Amino acid sequence: MPQISDYISRYMKDAEEICRQIDQTVVERMVNILIESRAAGGRAFFLGVGGSAGNCGHAVNDFRKIANLESYAPTDNVSELTARTNDDGWETVFAAYLKTSRLKPHDVVFVFSVGGGNREKNVSANIVNALEYAKEIGANVVGVVGRDGGYTKKVGDAVVVIPIINSDAVTPHTEAFHAVIWHMVVSHPAFAQNAMKWESTR
Repeated sequence: MPQISDYISRYMKDAEEICRQIDQTVVERMVNILIESRAAGGRAFFLGVGGSAGNCGHAVNDFRKIANLESYAPTDNVSELTARTNDDGWETVFAAYLKTSRLKPHDVVFVFSVGGGNREKNVSANIVNALEYAKEIGANVVGVVGRDGGYTKKVGDAVVVIPIINSDAVTPHTEAFHAVIWHMVVSHPAFAQNAMKWESTR
């Protein structure tokens, strides 16, 4: 019988501790913001890069299918994304997408990011630019981020910051908990409108 490595044991214990430390009141506020947006005919725009971009595409599916919330992720359209990057620069792509989508005050910009964006360090400047535009319009900003939350936490209306339990595993824990939080939100009984397949199959 193979032994469980110290790394695996530590990783699982870290995940347990992260669950204990997450601010549940922020998650509840996020749910309420999304409910209010849907009731007003709003949409959700999911922003993320790298692994977080993959999470955005998955979340769009869930929020559309389970919660009947019109949702989009700029990273799902690789043709537009690369055209904008090539012609205007990577840092412009998300803000330009929101402008073309005619972002409105009752829309929600939902960020998945490890650092939340930092203009001074030139990290995820495309997220920073998009959030600046969102705040100009008056749209709500929500997110799930790591580290200190970065610019997303600074300007957001409901931003869950995944606590750092192990400084050597910030990225895997943050990106894993993107999924934990969005699945919790989209399946919340106050927000979900359609039964999921396996929960409705008895």
